This record gives sequence, C-alpha cells and structure tokens, in this order.
Amino acid sequence: MATNDTLIASISGIRGIVGGGLDPSVLVRYAGAFGTWCRERAGPTEQPSGIVVGRDARSSGDACAQVVIGTLRGMGCDVMDLGMASTPTVEMAVLQEHAAGGIVISASHNPEEWNALKLLNEAGEFLTPAQGEAVIERAEGAEAAPAAHDALGEYRSRNALPEHIDEILALDLIDPERIAAQNLSVVVDGINSVGGVALPRLLHRLGVAEENVHCLHCEPTGTFAHPAEPRPDHLTELTAAVPEHGADLGLAVDPDVDRLALVDEQGRFLLEELTQVLAADFLWRHREGPFVTNLSSSRAIDDMAARHGQPVHRSAVGEINVVQRMKAVDAVLGGEGNGGVILPDLHHGRDALVGTAFVLQHLADTGQSLGALHDDLPHYAMAKDSLPLPDVAPDRLLASLGEEYDDDDLSTLDGLKINFDESWVHMRPSNTEPVLRVYAEAPTRSGAHALANRFRDELQEHVETLDAA
Repeated sequence: MATNDTLIASISGIRGIVGGGLDPSVLVRYAGAFGTWCRERAGPTEQPSGIVVGRDARSSGDACAQVVIGTLRGMGCDVMDLGMASTPTVEMAVLQEHAAGGIVISASHNPEEWNALKLLNEAGEFLTPAQGEAVIERAEGAEAAPAAHDALGEYRSRNALPEHIDEILALDLIDPERIAAQNLSVVVDGINSVGGVALPRLLHRLGVAEENVHCLHCEPTGTFAHPAEPRPDHLTELTAAVPEHGADLGLAVDPDVDRLALVDEQGRFLLEELTQVLAADFLWRHREGPFVTNLSSSRAIDDMAARHGQPVHRSAVGEINVVQRMKAVDAVLGGEGNGGVILPDLHHGRDALVGTAFVLQHLADTGQSLGALHDDLPHYAMAKDSLPLPDVAPDRLLASLGEEYDDDDLSTLDGLKINFDESWVHMRPSNTEPVLRVYAEAPTRSGAHALANRFRDELQEHVETLDAA
C-alpha cells in the first residue's frame, strides 16, 4: 500500500481528499496507468479495450468522471459511462459489456470530501494484490501509453440499473409474487446517493407497493444528511422512522450500495455483522455449500453455519481476498461483517441489492417478522477502534505484540488476530485509511470494549518500546 497524509493507494483503490491529495493530476496518472494496463492485457484487437465507468452521487463525482473518462479515451480505451451507478451495478456491467475493466468513482463510506477510483478487472472484481501493485507501480513510474489521434477510445452511455435488477429477479431463489403477498412496508435511508434511487426501484420490482416504500434522504444530491457509514449512531432517523410508519423493516446503505444495514419493525438496529448471517441462514435453507468471510467478521456466522452443518472459511480483509477464497473453496455465498453479501450466482462482489432481495424473500418464506428472525440469530458484541499509523512498521509492531501470546491462538494471515475462548481481537493496517484498526468481539458490549481498549494500549506500549530501541 502506498500512502501519504491524504492519498491512499491499495487493493481497495486510489482514495483521497478532493483538492487535498486527490487532484486532477492524480486522476490522470492513475486512470492513464489503468487504461494502459487494461489495453495491454486485452492484447491486439480490432476495437480498443472497453472500460466501464460509474460513480456515486458525491458532488465531486461528475468532475472526477470527466477527467477519468477523457484520460481513458486518450489511452485508446472505449468507455461505457453508466453515470450515477452503484458499485455492484458497475461490477455486473463489466461482465455484461465484456469489458477489459471498470472504474467506480466512489469513496464508499468516507465523508463527502473524499473520493476514490475503485479499479475492477475484466471479471468485474477488484484487482488482486498483484494486479493492483502492477497498476500502482505503472502510475508512480508515469508509464502510461497514450494513443495516437486516430486510435482514441469511443464514448457510450447507458443506465445499467434495470438489467442489474432483472438479473436479481431472475434468481431461482427469488419469488416476487410471494414477496408481494406479504404486503410489506419498508423505510429506506439512501444517504443522498445512488442507493436512494436503486433501492426503491428494486423494492417495487420485488412486489413492495409504491405507497409502502418510505424514503429518507433518497435524493442523490451527494450532500450526505449524516455520516456515510451505516452504523447505529448514524441511523437514528431510520430507527425512529420504522416504528413511526408501522413498517416491517428499514434498509440503509453506504453511498455506493455495497453495504447493507437493517432495522427491524421495533426500530432495533441489526448490527452490520448480522447482515451476512441472515443472508446465509436464508441461503442454507435452500442449498448446501461453504461460506467465506474475513478474519474481522463475527463468530455469529460460525454459529449459524453449525446450525446448518455447513463450513465457514476465513480470508484476509478486503473484498478481493474474500472472493479469491470463495473461488478456491467453491463457496455458495460470501460476505464481510460490514454489511456485505456476495452471491457468486450473480457476480463476485458485495451487493446490497441482492442482500435486500434475500432479506425480503426470507421474510416471505418464513412468515416471520425481521424482529423474530433477529432474536433467533447468534449475538455477540463488537468494538471497533483505531490508532494513527505509527512510525514503526506495522508488521514489526504486530510481530512484537504477538510474541507475548500462544502461537496456537494466533493468525498472521492479515495483521494479527488473537483468539480467546469466548472472544477475539484483530489488529491490522487499514486498506482505506492511514490507521491501524483494532477490532474486538466478546459476549458482552463491555467485554468487547475492554478488550479493544486493552490491545490499543498494548500496541501503544510496543510502539514506545520499539521507538526507544
């Protein structure tokens, strides 16, 4: 990962503050490197390599998109411009267009002053670590290869959302007539981005009557009504609105719609960790097969897997790491504890739209309320903390801390994870921010926070010791 104070280049994309690190010259450098890389991988063809581009509703999105699209065309790449589109919609469009790659212009859960280039390969998946490193090295070495005047890329545009929704409804697990028979009422928090457009359209197609879809912040202005990450302290309007409307559930997404959070009919927030658990419970009632999630995800998925007699596999944090592990074990479903659900029957990417379809179908199939399903899920408490990246190399810092614990309880697949009988702690450098993350889980909220605080303090002690050495 390459990083400075305001620009982070990693497998999760090129991310920074607009006008304070992510400026037009950076966009040109990385889009040029990516376009050249895609064109070279596509090999000699009669037509230039195609790249799909979509963006969320951030106010900087259109300006960034114009720079990116112009640069890609200058590299000899045809561009399919989806305009405002969710990340999973762009991922699926790469496959539909048989494109050489894709770029999603979105900083996901970061505040609105941030933006990012999230890079996709020809499979509509985030770049592997090796692919990402190749593009970053090319960008840092200014190794783009512009096309001649008679070989510039062409431009087309389309709305890819209808086809995305069509493919969800075509899944054999989804029955809109059965969902419609439930006469469900749903509140949607679209965080003033593309989810405010996509979720209501999906709900209508799934059989939820137009008058039963209640929208909060669904205008895609890009000015977020609250912090963008779908966490309980950011969604107090939604938790209040669901019982006020007498609704059956509430849905919240992040600005690029790859993360889904849920609120039950009582106004209770279901921890994001439970989105993938609920999706797995639904799927395992229909078919068998492995599930893959990352090391920072709750043990609740393991408990649910035990109920169904199915295996769970763990990967390093990062969507592409989960996807690669899913392919290796032929998983029927995957996800991350941030509200991400990955259904390989549709595409290998986190998709809040397919997660929504699963939840509504689960309610229709069981005849239970979301609250009843929530109460039946395994429950743990999680605490999430962080500290600024220290001057000490993170690998050295975590190795030093790990020396104090039994090797049988450690995983060094991604940073350092320490397992205890009823709890665990995971410490790793972030892919999206210049911080060291500290995640802890325990049976109680106080226990989880105590564990996170303990290891944050231990990390700080080791920083001081290594600095003094």
